[in-house]
Amino acid sequence: MEHAPAWLTSSLIYLGAAVLVVPLSKFLGLGSIIGYLVAGIAIGPWGLGLVSSVEDVLHFAEFGVVLMLFLVGLELEPKRLWNLRRPIFGWGAAQVLSCAAVLFAVGCALGAEWRVSLVASLGLALSSTAIALQVFGERNLLKTPSGQAGFSILLFQDVAAIPILALLPLLAGASAAEHSLSGLDRALEALKIVGVIAGIILGGRLLLRPLLRWIARSNTPEIFTAAALLLVVAIAALMQLVGLSMALGAFLAGVLLAESEYRRELETDIEPFKGLLLGLFFIAVGMSINFGVLIASPWLMAALVIGFMAIKLVVIYALAKAMGLAYQERPVFTLLLAQGGEFAFVVFQAAGPDVLPPEITSLLIGAVALSMLLSPLLLVLLDKFVLPRYSRNTGPQLEEISEQQDAKVLICGFGRYGQIVGRMLMSQGLRVTVLDHDADTVEGLRQFGFRVFYGDATRLDLLRTAGAGSAKAIVVAVDDIEQSLEIVDLVKENFPQARIIARARNVTHLFQLRDRGVTDVEREVFESSLRSARATLEALGWPAHEARESTMRFRRRNIKLSDEIYPHYKDRAKLIAANKAGRQQFEEQMAREREERQRRSGRDWDRIDEKEEADS
Repeated sequence: MEHAPAWLTSSLIYLGAAVLVVPLSKFLGLGSIIGYLVAGIAIGPWGLGLVSSVEDVLHFAEFGVVLMLFLVGLELEPKRLWNLRRPIFGWGAAQVLSCAAVLFAVGCALGAEWRVSLVASLGLALSSTAIALQVFGERNLLKTPSGQAGFSILLFQDVAAIPILALLPLLAGASAAEHSLSGLDRALEALKIVGVIAGIILGGRLLLRPLLRWIARSNTPEIFTAAALLLVVAIAALMQLVGLSMALGAFLAGVLLAESEYRRELETDIEPFKGLLLGLFFIAVGMSINFGVLIASPWLMAALVIGFMAIKLVVIYALAKAMGLAYQERPVFTLLLAQGGEFAFVVFQAAGPDVLPPEITSLLIGAVALSMLLSPLLLVLLDKFVLPRYSRNTGPQLEEISEQQDAKVLICGFGRYGQIVGRMLMSQGLRVTVLDHDADTVEGLRQFGFRVFYGDATRLDLLRTAGAGSAKAIVVAVDDIEQSLEIVDLVKENFPQARIIARARNVTHLFQLRDRGVTDVEREVFESSLRSARATLEALGWPAHEARESTMRFRRRNIKLSDEIYPHYKDRAKLIAANKAGRQQFEEQMAREREERQRRSGRDWDRIDEKEEADS
């Protein structure tokens, strides 16, 4: 293919390597990240040699990390991010400073020059945002305390990279005049940084939403996708221009759009690009491993990788304990932050030969890349050999459901919603099997005499053990929407005899359940909200029967409106139009009923006056 364009050859190599190796890695139980890393090693300079321009690929693939941070930002509303300020600047600073301090002390004790030790310790203290967030996401840990703590620390590392890079010219031994000049330059740079961040925040508040609204009105989905990508690329370019982290800028943009009506559409459009580019990033990391340095100094490289990871493991585990993370969450949290990070490549290369000799730079970059390769492998070993014993020996853990159950009703999730359903059924003398994946909830409910089993209802084997194969009714009452839909899919496919009764968190969740053929769906606060509205009318002096009739009319009309907009809920423009039209019709109908009630009330008062006159 010597006459083929470069983009075609490169696409064939990268896609072919990923498609061949990643499914095999998943099949062997090693996970997708190891598959991408191995694919990179195979096609890189130390494998088949199909790709030589590793740095160019790595720079391009870093955009996958940028897109990932943008999507993470979309999940965090500004208020929620503000609530995380203490973990970000508290625990984040504690992790970076404590790891860097211990690594610096060890480096100096081993005889390294202090500037080399300082730069090496600061770079090695950083962790891989790409791998850590990917694993947290795959394991549904981002909303857990360890996931929130890990995310806070990773976000602080992105912020900390700015002063680390600013420190490097000072370590290069410039002259006093150059220092004076660079001080002025740094002041201007600081103003430029503040201006850019302020511009992103103000622009996100004032310009982005109207712009996206205008683009959405064109009814051209491909242009909206292009606009979403342009938004992330433009912000990344702007941050790169002033020397800031591209991922940090994309994250800020995501946070500013977290409350917008286009949040879900942006997620849907960007997710495929994020997945592909993130995979390419891991492939590039695999290609960047310099096996020449490893072959030349194998024992030194092994000591460096094991040494810095062991130091970080000890420091971060102590930090996790101080943060009060649960026993069973500490090992994964510690391992994911103990590896090196992609930003260390930037720090070591930016240091230059005046601070880091080329041979030390190669060693450090190789050590970071190897740690990123080893972490997913260590995670597999952790899952198979450490976590089972760890969970049994270090905390009040519960055994998963293991005895076959045969109750005709299975309730998945026994929180505030599922408990009411279960208690009502149990009060009628019915046998119910309850499955909940929160160990504290299960332990607490057992103390009150409830027969609750510990287990994750998204696992097919546990559903079978819980008696889903013979159940007549399965109540899906879990909090998480994604888990709820996953359970419904499993039940539909494997236990068609069971009738599904599901809890909907919101209207979108209701429609997603209806897409799956679930007809017995209740919105969790709908009926109770209506009863509160009825009580409010009565408090305002309405007769009880009129308050009840008005509330029931509203209920019927709301359900009818849901039926009318359901076919359009995936098309935002049609959804909004149908919703507005339905609400307008309903408001007009209610206005007519109010006028009729007032006329009727007036006639009633006239009859009372006539009766009083006749009596007198």
